[in-house]
Amino acid sequence: MKKIFLMGRSEAGKTSLTQALKGEELHYIKTQYTNTNEDTIDSPGEYAESKRFSVGLACFSFEADVVAMVQAADEPFNLFGPSGRCFIQRPLIGIITKIDSPYANIPMVRQWLNEAGCERIFLINNVTREGIDELLDYLKEDLPRLTLEEAKMKQRMGLNEWDPLPSDSEN
Repeated sequence: MKKIFLMGRSEAGKTSLTQALKGEELHYIKTQYTNTNEDTIDSPGEYAESKRFSVGLACFSFEADVVAMVQAADEPFNLFGPSGRCFIQRPLIGIITKIDSPYANIPMVRQWLNEAGCERIFLINNVTREGIDELLDYLKEDLPRLTLEEAKMKQRMGLNEWDPLPSDSEN
């Protein structure tokens, strides 16, 4: 399974998501430091909320197979600017939590995550587990294995290792 790094604002649902991914009962825990295990890296919201700590997000991203920007559907503002993926050298996905909130504005949050460069967006309800199986299926997909020559060819083409090669029909 891919190791996922979760980053987002405090109370976006990152820690609850790690519990839901493990099938655990949800219970509130304030993340005081970056927690890591074999499948997840859960960062404190303060890392995303402060310029001083945000460099830690880039550092932790190197320990993961995939990076997830987590935003609640009822977020009052966006922490992640356009082209946020410029410092992330891993596949970048978006996770929208709290999709059942009466204040949810899923189209707006989806737009924010698309503009930040997320390649795929998952809609999640940690309480009902809606969307958890889809996310787990994605995380269970095998990582691409490249030979050195394939990696060099993709690099020459300006592609990331996980990007598909253009097909002959596109040329």
